[in-house]
Amino acid sequence: MTTFISMEGITWCTHKFVMHGFLWNLHFDHHNKNKNRFLEKNDWFFVYFAIISMSLFIIGSRIPNYEFLIYIGLGILCYGLAYFLVHEIIIHKRLFSNWKQDFFYFKALQKAHRKHHSHLSPEDGECFGMLWVPFHYFKEAFANR
Repeated sequence: MTTFISMEGITWCTHKFVMHGFLWNLHFDHHNKNKNRFLEKNDWFFVYFAIISMSLFIIGSRIPNYEFLIYIGLGILCYGLAYFLVHEIIIHKRLFSNWKQDFFYFKALQKAHRKHHSHLSPEDGECFGMLWVPFHYFKEAFANR
C-alpha cells in the first residue's frame, strides 16, 4: 500500500520533470493528438514502469532477503493498473469510448486533466498528478452533480 500511495508522488515528479522535461519528445504526441493513431510514443512510459515492476518481482523472488522487492513491484503494478483504468479508459476513453460515468470523483479527475491538456507545450503545465488532483476540482464536481 505504501508503494501504491508513493507512486502518485513519483508519477507527479516523472510527469512534470521527465515527460514535460527532457523526454517531452515522447510525451508530445499525448498533448497533440493524431486521431489516426491508436498508439502514442507516450505509451512507452507504461513499458518503462512495467519493466521496473517486473525487475523487482524477479530480483525479489531470486535473491534471499530481498523478498520485500516483490511487494514494491506489486505496488507499482497495482498503481499502473489504476492509472490505466483512470487515464486510458475513464479520461481519454481510448477503450470503451461510449462508457459514461457521473461519479463526482471521475468528473474532478477529468476536469483537472483537461486543464493539464490545455497546455500544448512542456512549459506552464499544471495538474501533473493522476489519482489525486487539487481540492477545488473535487469541490466543483461535487457541487455540479
